[in-house]
Amino acid sequence: MSEHTENTPSIEIKEDDTQPIKPIKAVKKPARWKSNLIGIFGFLLLVGLGLYGGYRSAVQTRLQAERKVVSRQVSEQYEFALIDIQFERYDAAKQRLEFIIQQDPSFPGVSQLYTDLLVKSNMPTATPAPSLTPTPDFSAAESAFARAQQLIAAQDWLNSMGALDQIRKLDATYKTSLVDGMYFFALRNYGVSLVGQGNLEGGIYHITLAERFGPIDNTARVLRDNARYYLIGASFWELDWRLAVDYFSALGSSNLWDGTMTAAQRLHYAYMRYGDQRFANLDHCGAVEMYKNAESISALDQIAAKNYNQANQICFPATAIPTAITVTATTPPATDPPTEAPTEPPATP
Repeated sequence: MSEHTENTPSIEIKEDDTQPIKPIKAVKKPARWKSNLIGIFGFLLLVGLGLYGGYRSAVQTRLQAERKVVSRQVSEQYEFALIDIQFERYDAAKQRLEFIIQQDPSFPGVSQLYTDLLVKSNMPTATPAPSLTPTPDFSAAESAFARAQQLIAAQDWLNSMGALDQIRKLDATYKTSLVDGMYFFALRNYGVSLVGQGNLEGGIYHITLAERFGPIDNTARVLRDNARYYLIGASFWELDWRLAVDYFSALGSSNLWDGTMTAAQRLHYAYMRYGDQRFANLDHCGAVEMYKNAESISALDQIAAKNYNQANQICFPATAIPTAITVTATTPPATDPPTEAPTEPPATP
Protein backbone atom coordinates (compact mmCIF):
# COMPACT_ATOMS: atom_id res chain seq x y z
CA MET A 1 0.00 0.00 0.00
CA SER A 2 2.76 2.31 0.88
CA GLU A 3 4.67 1.36 -2.25
CA HIS A 4 1.77 2.23 -4.46
CA THR A 5 1.50 5.56 -2.84
CA GLU A 6 5.12 6.37 -3.32
CA ASN A 7 5.13 5.43 -7.01
CA THR A 8 2.21 7.71 -7.89
CA PRO A 9 3.54 10.80 -9.75
CA SER A 10 2.55 14.17 -8.47
CA ILE A 11 0.85 16.63 -10.81
CA GLU A 12 2.12 20.18 -10.67
CA ILE A 13 -0.56 22.78 -11.32
CA LYS A 14 0.69 26.02 -12.90
CA GLU A 15 -0.87 29.32 -12.16
CA ASP A 16 -1.33 30.18 -15.86
CA ASP A 17 -3.41 27.08 -16.52
CA THR A 18 -6.11 28.32 -14.29
CA GLN A 19 -6.80 31.39 -16.42
CA PRO A 20 -9.88 31.24 -18.70
CA ILE A 21 -9.25 30.92 -22.50
CA LYS A 22 -9.69 34.24 -24.22
CA PRO A 23 -12.09 34.21 -27.19
CA ILE A 24 -10.63 35.02 -30.63
CA LYS A 25 -12.05 38.22 -32.06
CA ALA A 26 -13.64 37.88 -35.49
CA VAL A 27 -12.12 40.04 -38.28
CA LYS A 28 -14.66 42.58 -39.41
CA LYS A 29 -15.28 42.70 -43.16
CA PRO A 30 -15.25 46.18 -44.77
CA ALA A 31 -18.67 47.70 -45.05
CA ARG A 32 -20.22 47.49 -48.58
CA TRP A 33 -21.52 51.06 -48.36
CA LYS A 34 -17.98 52.40 -48.78
CA SER A 35 -17.46 50.62 -52.12
CA ASN A 36 -20.91 51.74 -53.27
CA LEU A 37 -20.07 55.33 -52.34
CA ILE A 38 -16.80 55.17 -54.31
CA GLY A 39 -18.65 53.81 -57.35
CA ILE A 40 -21.25 56.58 -57.20
CA PHE A 41 -18.54 59.21 -56.85
CA GLY A 42 -16.67 57.80 -59.85
CA PHE A 43 -19.85 57.82 -61.96
CA LEU A 44 -20.61 61.42 -61.03
CA LEU A 45 -17.01 62.35 -61.83
CA LEU A 46 -17.28 60.79 -65.31
CA VAL A 47 -20.58 62.57 -65.95
CA GLY A 48 -19.06 65.86 -64.85
CA LEU A 49 -16.05 65.41 -67.12
CA GLY A 50 -18.35 64.62 -70.03
CA LEU A 51 -20.43 67.74 -69.42
CA TYR A 52 -17.30 69.84 -69.10
CA GLY A 53 -15.94 68.45 -72.36
CA GLY A 54 -19.20 69.26 -74.15
CA TYR A 55 -19.17 72.77 -72.71
CA ARG A 56 -15.58 73.35 -73.85
CA SER A 57 -16.42 72.09 -77.34
CA ALA A 58 -19.42 74.43 -77.57
CA VAL A 59 -17.28 77.38 -76.41
CA GLN A 60 -14.61 76.60 -79.01
CA THR A 61 -17.24 76.39 -81.76
CA ARG A 62 -18.71 79.75 -80.74
CA LEU A 63 -15.29 81.40 -80.59
CA GLN A 64 -14.39 80.09 -84.04
CA ALA A 65 -17.64 81.45 -85.47
CA GLU A 66 -16.90 84.84 -83.86
CA ARG A 67 -13.40 84.84 -85.39
CA LYS A 68 -14.90 84.29 -88.84
CA VAL A 69 -17.28 87.22 -88.41
CA VAL A 70 -14.51 89.47 -87.07
CA SER A 71 -12.19 88.54 -89.96
CA ARG A 72 -14.87 89.42 -92.50
CA GLN A 73 -15.63 92.74 -90.76
CA VAL A 74 -11.96 93.67 -90.52
CA SER A 75 -11.38 93.01 -94.24
CA GLU A 76 -14.40 95.10 -95.21
CA GLN A 77 -13.40 97.99 -92.95
CA TYR A 78 -9.89 97.97 -94.42
CA GLU A 79 -11.30 98.29 -97.94
CA PHE A 80 -13.62 101.11 -96.88
CA ALA A 81 -10.72 102.87 -95.17
CA LEU A 82 -8.76 102.82 -98.43
CA ILE A 83 -11.73 104.39 -100.21
CA ASP A 84 -12.11 107.05 -97.52
CA ILE A 85 -8.43 107.94 -97.85
CA GLN A 86 -8.83 108.14 -101.64
CA PHE A 87 -11.57 110.73 -101.19
CA GLU A 88 -9.69 112.45 -98.32
CA ARG A 89 -12.23 111.48 -95.66
CA TYR A 90 -9.51 111.10 -93.09
CA ASP A 91 -11.68 111.10 -89.97
CA ALA A 92 -13.82 108.21 -91.20
CA ALA A 93 -10.72 106.30 -92.34
CA LYS A 94 -9.10 106.85 -88.95
CA GLN A 95 -12.12 105.39 -87.14
CA ARG A 96 -12.11 102.35 -89.41
CA LEU A 97 -8.39 101.71 -88.94
CA GLU A 98 -8.68 102.10 -85.16
CA PHE A 99 -11.45 99.49 -85.21
CA ILE A 100 -9.19 97.12 -87.17
CA ILE A 101 -6.27 97.64 -84.78
CA GLN A 102 -8.56 97.00 -81.83
CA GLN A 103 -9.90 93.76 -83.31
CA ASP A 104 -6.78 92.43 -85.06
CA PRO A 105 -3.55 94.40 -84.48
CA SER A 106 -1.61 91.97 -86.71
CA PHE A 107 -3.78 92.61 -89.78
CA PRO A 108 -1.42 93.05 -92.75
CA GLY A 109 -0.59 96.68 -93.56
CA VAL A 110 -2.93 98.31 -91.04
CA SER A 111 -0.18 99.78 -88.83
CA GLN A 112 1.67 101.40 -91.73
CA LEU A 113 -1.55 102.70 -93.26
CA TYR A 114 -2.63 104.18 -89.92
CA THR A 115 0.75 105.93 -89.56
CA ASP A 116 0.54 107.36 -93.07
CA LEU A 117 -3.00 108.52 -92.38
CA LEU A 118 -1.91 110.40 -89.25
CA VAL A 119 0.83 112.12 -91.23
CA LYS A 120 -1.61 113.14 -93.99
CA SER A 121 -4.32 114.34 -91.62
CA ASN A 122 -1.86 116.50 -89.62
CA MET A 123 -0.29 118.18 -92.64
CA PRO A 124 -1.25 121.87 -92.87
CA THR A 125 -3.42 122.67 -95.82
CA ALA A 126 -2.30 125.58 -97.94
CA THR A 127 -4.83 128.34 -98.31
CA PRO A 128 -5.22 129.06 -102.00
CA ALA A 129 -4.81 132.68 -103.00
CA PRO A 130 -7.92 134.25 -104.49
CA SER A 131 -7.80 134.36 -108.22
CA LEU A 132 -10.02 135.48 -111.01
CA THR A 133 -12.53 132.89 -112.21
CA PRO A 134 -11.38 131.83 -115.67
CA THR A 135 -13.79 131.42 -118.49
CA PRO A 136 -14.65 127.71 -118.71
CA ASP A 137 -13.06 126.02 -121.68
CA PHE A 138 -15.62 123.42 -122.82
CA SER A 139 -13.56 122.45 -125.85
CA ALA A 140 -10.90 120.75 -123.66
CA ALA A 141 -13.55 118.88 -121.64
CA GLU A 142 -15.31 117.79 -124.81
CA SER A 143 -12.02 116.50 -126.19
CA ALA A 144 -11.32 114.55 -123.01
CA PHE A 145 -14.87 113.19 -123.03
CA ALA A 146 -14.50 111.95 -126.61
CA ARG A 147 -11.18 110.33 -125.72
CA ALA A 148 -12.74 108.60 -122.69
CA GLN A 149 -15.50 107.19 -124.90
CA GLN A 150 -12.96 105.78 -127.34
CA LEU A 151 -10.93 104.16 -124.55
CA ILE A 152 -14.03 102.59 -123.01
CA ALA A 153 -15.06 101.20 -126.40
CA ALA A 154 -11.56 99.69 -126.67
CA GLN A 155 -11.93 98.23 -123.13
CA ASP A 156 -8.88 100.16 -121.97
CA TRP A 157 -10.34 100.63 -118.51
CA LEU A 158 -7.31 102.10 -116.76
CA ASN A 159 -6.62 104.82 -119.34
CA SER A 160 -10.32 105.59 -119.67
CA MET A 161 -10.46 106.37 -115.94
CA GLY A 162 -7.50 108.72 -116.45
CA ALA A 163 -9.43 110.52 -119.19
CA LEU A 164 -12.48 110.81 -116.91
CA ASP A 165 -10.29 112.26 -114.15
CA GLN A 166 -9.09 114.86 -116.66
CA ILE A 167 -12.69 115.82 -117.46
CA ARG A 168 -13.39 116.41 -113.77
CA LYS A 169 -10.28 118.53 -113.41
CA LEU A 170 -11.17 120.64 -116.44
CA ASP A 171 -14.84 121.04 -115.55
CA ALA A 172 -16.45 119.24 -112.61
CA THR A 173 -19.94 120.08 -113.92
CA TYR A 174 -19.45 118.80 -117.46
CA LYS A 175 -22.08 116.11 -118.28
CA THR A 176 -22.09 114.96 -114.66
CA SER A 177 -24.51 112.05 -115.01
CA LEU A 178 -22.83 110.69 -118.14
CA VAL A 179 -19.37 110.96 -116.62
CA ASP A 180 -20.59 109.20 -113.45
CA GLY A 181 -22.00 106.38 -115.55
CA MET A 182 -18.73 106.04 -117.44
CA TYR A 183 -16.83 105.99 -114.14
CA PHE A 184 -19.09 103.18 -112.90
CA PHE A 185 -18.66 101.17 -116.08
CA ALA A 186 -14.87 101.56 -116.17
CA LEU A 187 -14.35 100.88 -112.46
CA ARG A 188 -16.62 97.82 -112.47
CA ASN A 189 -15.00 96.21 -115.49
CA TYR A 190 -11.48 97.08 -114.42
CA GLY A 191 -12.13 95.51 -110.99
CA VAL A 192 -13.50 92.33 -112.59
CA SER A 193 -10.49 92.12 -114.91
CA LEU A 194 -8.07 92.54 -111.98
CA VAL A 195 -9.73 89.68 -110.07
CA GLY A 196 -9.39 87.51 -113.16
CA GLN A 197 -5.68 88.37 -113.33
CA GLY A 198 -5.13 87.31 -109.71
CA ASN A 199 -4.97 90.83 -108.26
CA LEU A 200 -7.74 90.21 -105.73
CA GLU A 201 -7.11 93.26 -103.53
CA GLY A 202 -7.11 95.62 -106.52
CA GLY A 203 -10.24 94.01 -107.94
CA ILE A 204 -12.12 94.32 -104.65
CA TYR A 205 -11.03 97.95 -104.33
CA HIS A 206 -12.22 99.04 -107.81
CA ILE A 207 -15.50 97.13 -107.64
CA THR A 208 -16.20 98.82 -104.31
CA LEU A 209 -15.37 102.20 -105.88
CA ALA A 210 -17.82 101.46 -108.69
CA GLU A 211 -20.51 100.85 -106.07
CA ARG A 212 -20.15 104.52 -105.09
CA PHE A 213 -21.59 105.50 -108.46
CA GLY A 214 -24.41 102.94 -108.56
CA PRO A 215 -25.50 99.43 -107.51
CA ILE A 216 -23.26 96.73 -108.91
CA ASP A 217 -24.63 93.68 -110.70
CA ASN A 218 -24.80 90.22 -109.16
CA THR A 219 -21.83 88.90 -111.15
CA ALA A 220 -19.48 91.58 -109.82
CA ARG A 221 -20.87 91.22 -106.30
CA VAL A 222 -20.37 87.45 -106.20
CA LEU A 223 -16.88 87.83 -107.65
CA ARG A 224 -15.97 90.40 -105.00
CA ASP A 225 -17.37 88.22 -102.19
CA ASN A 226 -15.45 85.21 -103.46
CA ALA A 227 -12.26 87.26 -103.63
CA ARG A 228 -12.78 88.29 -100.02
CA TYR A 229 -13.31 84.66 -98.99
CA TYR A 230 -10.13 83.70 -100.83
CA LEU A 231 -8.07 86.34 -99.04
CA ILE A 232 -9.47 85.44 -95.62
CA GLY A 233 -8.83 81.75 -96.25
CA ALA A 234 -5.29 82.51 -97.40
CA SER A 235 -4.69 84.47 -94.18
CA PHE A 236 -5.11 81.19 -92.25
CA TRP A 237 -2.66 79.35 -94.54
CA GLU A 238 -0.27 77.16 -92.50
CA LEU A 239 -1.78 78.69 -89.32
CA ASP A 240 -5.17 77.02 -89.04
CA TRP A 241 -5.85 74.35 -91.65
CA ARG A 242 -9.40 73.79 -90.44
CA LEU A 243 -10.40 77.40 -91.08
CA ALA A 244 -8.55 77.34 -94.41
CA VAL A 245 -10.66 74.30 -95.38
CA ASP A 246 -13.84 76.10 -94.29
CA TYR A 247 -13.22 79.18 -96.43
CA PHE A 248 -11.89 77.45 -99.54
CA SER A 249 -14.59 74.77 -99.44
CA ALA A 250 -17.11 77.63 -99.65
CA LEU A 251 -15.49 78.54 -102.99
CA GLY A 252 -15.71 74.93 -104.21
CA SER A 253 -14.01 74.21 -107.52
CA SER A 254 -13.67 77.90 -108.38
CA ASN A 255 -10.89 79.00 -110.73
CA LEU A 256 -10.34 82.11 -108.60
CA TRP A 257 -6.65 82.59 -107.89
CA ASP A 258 -4.18 85.06 -106.41
CA GLY A 259 -1.42 84.61 -108.99
CA THR A 260 -0.01 81.49 -107.29
CA MET A 261 -2.76 78.88 -106.73
CA THR A 262 -6.41 78.52 -107.64
CA ALA A 263 -9.06 78.10 -104.97
CA ALA A 264 -9.47 74.42 -105.92
CA GLN A 265 -5.72 73.81 -105.59
CA ARG A 266 -5.65 75.49 -102.21
CA LEU A 267 -8.64 73.44 -101.04
CA HIS A 268 -6.93 70.22 -102.18
CA TYR A 269 -3.74 71.11 -100.31
CA ALA A 270 -5.62 72.28 -97.18
CA TYR A 271 -7.60 69.01 -97.08
CA MET A 272 -4.35 66.99 -97.11
CA ARG A 273 -2.64 69.06 -94.43
CA TYR A 274 -5.73 69.08 -92.22
CA GLY A 275 -5.85 65.31 -92.65
CA ASP A 276 -2.19 65.11 -91.56
CA GLN A 277 -3.05 67.18 -88.51
CA ARG A 278 -5.92 64.90 -87.56
CA PHE A 279 -3.74 61.85 -88.16
CA ALA A 280 -1.10 63.24 -85.78
CA ASN A 281 -3.84 63.80 -83.18
CA LEU A 282 -4.90 60.13 -83.54
CA ASP A 283 -8.23 61.13 -85.09
CA HIS A 284 -7.83 58.46 -87.77
CA CYS A 285 -11.41 58.41 -89.01
CA GLY A 286 -11.43 62.22 -89.31
CA ALA A 287 -8.16 62.03 -91.22
CA VAL A 288 -9.64 59.46 -93.62
CA GLU A 289 -12.53 61.84 -94.32
CA MET A 290 -10.16 64.71 -95.17
CA TYR A 291 -7.98 62.52 -97.38
CA LYS A 292 -11.02 61.28 -99.28
CA ASN A 293 -12.15 64.87 -99.85
CA ALA A 294 -8.69 65.78 -101.15
CA GLU A 295 -8.60 62.69 -103.37
CA SER A 296 -11.89 63.71 -104.96
CA ILE A 297 -10.09 66.82 -106.28
CA SER A 298 -6.69 65.41 -107.19
CA ALA A 299 -4.22 62.68 -106.25
CA LEU A 300 -2.70 62.71 -102.76
CA ASP A 301 0.94 63.58 -102.27
CA GLN A 302 3.38 61.07 -100.76
CA ILE A 303 2.88 62.07 -97.11
CA ALA A 304 -0.92 62.18 -97.34
CA ALA A 305 -1.07 58.85 -99.20
CA LYS A 306 1.05 57.13 -96.54
CA ASN A 307 -1.00 58.53 -93.67
CA TYR A 308 -4.24 57.72 -95.49
CA ASN A 309 -3.33 54.02 -95.81
CA GLN A 310 -2.45 53.76 -92.12
CA ALA A 311 -5.50 55.71 -90.94
CA ASN A 312 -7.80 53.70 -93.17
CA GLN A 313 -6.52 50.41 -91.72
CA ILE A 314 -7.01 51.66 -88.17
CA CYS A 315 -10.42 53.23 -88.77
CA PHE A 316 -11.73 50.32 -90.86
CA PRO A 317 -9.90 47.18 -89.64
CA ALA A 318 -10.21 44.09 -91.80
CA THR A 319 -12.75 41.56 -90.50
CA ALA A 320 -12.27 37.78 -90.78
CA ILE A 321 -14.35 36.23 -93.56
CA PRO A 322 -16.36 33.31 -92.15
CA THR A 323 -15.70 30.02 -93.94
CA ALA A 324 -18.69 28.36 -95.51
CA ILE A 325 -19.80 25.14 -93.83
CA THR A 326 -20.56 22.40 -96.34
CA VAL A 327 -23.54 20.32 -95.35
CA THR A 328 -23.73 16.91 -97.02
CA ALA A 329 -27.25 15.68 -97.42
CA THR A 330 -27.64 12.03 -96.36
CA THR A 331 -30.31 9.77 -97.78
CA PRO A 332 -32.32 8.05 -95.08
CA PRO A 333 -32.15 4.23 -95.26
CA ALA A 334 -34.95 2.64 -97.20
CA THR A 335 -37.47 0.78 -95.06
CA ASP A 336 -38.76 -2.61 -96.11
CA PRO A 337 -42.42 -2.68 -97.09
CA PRO A 338 -44.72 -4.50 -94.67
CA THR A 339 -44.93 -8.23 -95.42
CA GLU A 340 -48.34 -8.78 -93.86
CA ALA A 341 -51.53 -7.40 -95.31
CA PRO A 342 -53.57 -5.34 -92.92
CA THR A 343 -56.45 -7.29 -91.41
CA GLU A 344 -59.95 -5.95 -91.48
CA PRO A 345 -61.40 -4.94 -88.16
CA PRO A 346 -63.96 -7.44 -86.74
CA ALA A 347 -67.52 -6.68 -87.60
CA THR A 348 -69.55 -5.26 -84.85
CA PRO A 349 -72.73 -7.21 -83.95
